[in-house]
Amino acid sequence: MNNKEILRVKNLGVSFNNEQILKNINFKIDEKEVLVILGPNGAGKSTLLRAILDLIKHTGKVTWNTKNISYLPPQEFFARKNLPPLKVKEFFKIKNVSKKEILNILNSVKLEKTILNKQFTELSTGQFQRMVIAWSLVDKPKVLIFDEPTSGIDIGGEETIYTLLHKFWEKLGLTIILVTHDLNIVWEHSSKVLCLNKKTLCLGKAQEVLTIENLKKLYGTGIKFYKHNHGDN
Repeated sequence: MNNKEILRVKNLGVSFNNEQILKNINFKIDEKEVLVILGPNGAGKSTLLRAILDLIKHTGKVTWNTKNISYLPPQEFFARKNLPPLKVKEFFKIKNVSKKEILNILNSVKLEKTILNKQFTELSTGQFQRMVIAWSLVDKPKVLIFDEPTSGIDIGGEETIYTLLHKFWEKLGLTIILVTHDLNIVWEHSSKVLCLNKKTLCLGKAQEVLTIENLKKLYGTGIKFYKHNHGDN
């Protein structure tokens, strides 16, 4: 691995009960890049994240150039199903950080310190999303991995969450791996995109690989093609 490369995945495969979920996945990520993983339901996106974190058995080789990784799991977690009745301050105790650091990070996501005494169930969806983003950032990771971080949030809230992530990416020089269904996010925030449906269908910069043909291969016919021209005059 060179100095800039933070992750390399070679010939990764995953099988469950003799069914091939992922086959021959290859990609690399450099420091400070934002990789967005696109694909339909059942494409293996969440499975890929768990595999590169060595949370499930897989074939092939996954090589990280850092151990400082923060992972936020998929929408089941964000929906708060089956979570213990924790207060926010108890959740942050899992991290070995000072109260000052906790208050600073809460402030950076525009949450009041009073939230520390609230239980998960007392938070709005937007507050909960901001809180877990703060939790993922408080110990200063080099890599953030998010699995559909805006699931269950309205469009206005989605934009706020992604804007927040973009701010931290710029400020902290983070590497981000992100699963999303939102093509607008790909255009606006990604360095590269991985199109996945059990195998790699496309890999590269959004402007180069998100063609109508590739999107049809990924999602089937009927896909609407929209290129976001954020910042163009």
